[in-house]
Amino acid sequence: MALDKKSSYRKNSSLGITFIVLISILFILSLFLAFNYSKKSIENDFVSEKVNVLEQSIKPYNDFFQNKMPEVSYYNGFLDSSTAAKFVDTVMLKYPFISKVTFYDTEVKNVPVKDGINANHLGIGPKSIYQFGKGVKPDSVKLYSEDDTRSFNVGSDFNAIAIKLATFVEDLDTVSVPKQEELFTNFSIVNSNENKITYLNIPSRDDLRTYKDMIRRKLSPSPVYQQDVLVFKLDANQIKIVNTRPLLYQTIRIEPLTYDPIDTSDENITTEIALPGAFSDFKLYLVSSKSYIKKEIFIYFMPIALLLLLVYGVLLLVAFLIYRNLNINSKMFKLQYDFVNNLTHEFKTPVSVIKIAGNNIKSAPSLSAREQQLYGKILDEEADKLNGLMNKLLAFTQIENKAIKLNQEEVNIVDFIESTIESHTLKHPDFKITYEVAGFKTFITDPVLLGSLFDNLAENAYKYSKPDQKKLHISAKLIKGVLVFRFTDKGIGIASSELNNIFKKFFRIQNEYNQMGSVGLGLAFCKELVNFMDGEITVKSKVGSGTEFKIVLPYNN
Repeated sequence: MALDKKSSYRKNSSLGITFIVLISILFILSLFLAFNYSKKSIENDFVSEKVNVLEQSIKPYNDFFQNKMPEVSYYNGFLDSSTAAKFVDTVMLKYPFISKVTFYDTEVKNVPVKDGINANHLGIGPKSIYQFGKGVKPDSVKLYSEDDTRSFNVGSDFNAIAIKLATFVEDLDTVSVPKQEELFTNFSIVNSNENKITYLNIPSRDDLRTYKDMIRRKLSPSPVYQQDVLVFKLDANQIKIVNTRPLLYQTIRIEPLTYDPIDTSDENITTEIALPGAFSDFKLYLVSSKSYIKKEIFIYFMPIALLLLLVYGVLLLVAFLIYRNLNINSKMFKLQYDFVNNLTHEFKTPVSVIKIAGNNIKSAPSLSAREQQLYGKILDEEADKLNGLMNKLLAFTQIENKAIKLNQEEVNIVDFIESTIESHTLKHPDFKITYEVAGFKTFITDPVLLGSLFDNLAENAYKYSKPDQKKLHISAKLIKGVLVFRFTDKGIGIASSELNNIFKKFFRIQNEYNQMGSVGLGLAFCKELVNFMDGEITVKSKVGSGTEFKIVLPYNN
């Protein structure tokens, strides 16, 4: 029963195309969603990341307010103009947003003062006032001295902190110990309207008790205690802006809290955040154009896109590998189909001849000596054909699976080639074979395997040659330590497109010489033989001019 090649094995190309189309659509959809996700993420970052910009930009201010300013208390009220100037220099050098500092060398008494605050039996007034800062010529200016006869307005900053001190002392519970945070809050004033911070050095616990006794009029004569008051004038425009996301924020500037831009173009996106403390009347104003933001979106999007592209590439590779395997399987099926058909034909012919001869012998009432000899010869020849075919298949399988070992024997190359020529010319009288040997006489090899190799190549040379061109030249030479055999015929040649396939199992060149069928194992068998003998076989051919097989084997002697 013949096999239907079309129905026996199918490659479902439509399924593969559908798979590729689906993963392509999925890839494009994934890119679209990834881009939208990247855009949304960057837009959210534009709103949220301003907090980090604020924290980094305002960090020097927080350091000044929490760490540097409280150092005034270390002097315990004994700052003078010289030490105050040094302290202010270090402050203004490190914190450029401080533009001016007013220093009040203050005294606390239980008698009224001329300039200052008199409250709750406490007299709090400056002994002298100095001003330091940018634009002050010379570096410091003495604004006031208690020796001045003229009246002087010490200013609302001083009066406010003095009243705060008097109120704190009046309400002080001398039994309990006030917390540091409480003291810091009561002896500092942050004025955001004028961008000022007023700080009074925190009195010691004993000084606070003494001030309490002053209010109660328990001390006489009048003691005098020293306090230091510093008023820091701040300039918000001198804050160094730290752009933590330069690819996200194109422009960052400090603006008044009431600032409202005139240009409200849709080309820009903006966000803002208020400054803390003494700068709370100002804000950070962050601006970026939409085209500028797109760069950050693409920077965010590209790794996702590359990952998706990698996944897409892997899926395409899987699809290609599946298609290639299906294609290989299809070709293998075709080869095996042809092999089964051809093998069936190869077996069928001698079996048919044997069957006919057997029927003739069985049906003949008697056989003459000539008929017995004829039928015997036919049966013997056809049995040899079957045996030879089965031996070739068995030998091919054994060699392919390395199931046999080389028999190392010394071979005389001239005798070996002449024996091959004699065998083939006896079988094919019109076959003309010539040879040449150079560089050696004997070598060690397996004569049976070498004979199979020579026989297959000689049979091919005869089979694929026109009747008037059945010629073969065998060359055997020792070249640079290796044996080089060349089998050159004048046959029909092999197309260049077929050269890469001729050593494959079950492969048959489609031409007029193969119409009678062939198993497709001859050259594949030669390839396996050469490989088994640690050699190499190559071919070059030209259609219409002939073919040359070159075999290189190791020289063992």
